[in-house]
Amino acid sequence: MKIRNLVVILVFAMAIFACNDDPAAKVKKENVELAKKRDKDLKYNSPEMKFEETEHDFGDIKQGEMVEKVFKFKNTGKRDLIIYKAKASCGCTVPTWPKEPIKPGEEGKIVVKFNSRGRKGAQNKQVTLTTNTAKGKELLHIKGMVVKQ
Repeated sequence: MKIRNLVVILVFAMAIFACNDDPAAKVKKENVELAKKRDKDLKYNSPEMKFEETEHDFGDIKQGEMVEKVFKFKNTGKRDLIIYKAKASCGCTVPTWPKEPIKPGEEGKIVVKFNSRGRKGAQNKQVTLTTNTAKGKELLHIKGMVVKQ
């Protein structure tokens, strides 16, 4: 019984003394100012992807057919655009993207291929681009209706 009371008192004491630290006091003001400057710089000087279109409807696709769409874009921002990764929502959709930086004012393209083999009915796929734009992610959509031959 005495041990249990001692443990309860120790836990209570640790809880009281552990809560006395003020986390805000540990943050350096110069780091806050640097973060604000960085955020402002990212907002106004980052690359931007301006697409001609971000969605495409293939219409009817014959089952087993491979179709592709080229999404053209331009870097309308103030810094080099880097696409780190392009990931499709399904293994039947394969994106290809430029691996080298796209300078301000330059154009690029994302090729999205869709394999309808083994698919049927309405299809709606998404490609997520991970970039160094202010948003960090850009989305492309393709859709179509897979019909039997």
